[in-house]
Amino acid sequence: MFALTGLGKEQFTVNLKCDPERALDLREEYSEIQPGYHMSKKHWNTIDFEGSLNDDFLVELIDHSYDLVVKKLKKSEREEL
Repeated sequence: MFALTGLGKEQFTVNLKCDPERALDLREEYSEIQPGYHMSKKHWNTIDFEGSLNDDFLVELIDHSYDLVVKKLKKSEREEL
């Protein structure tokens, strides 16, 4: 799993996996990025998609999360993707 979001909430947020050091840096720099809600605070961030973060940056965060998960898969599983 590389992303998690809820349905029916007033605010659109997504939990994304992140490198632990980068996660801390992002939280310090952007108010829209907080420790993962109901997730490991070390490896997950909750991102406010309705804040001021631009779309290219949001896509980069999603891609980073996806890449972290994919690199942990077995080689045969990665090749299937």
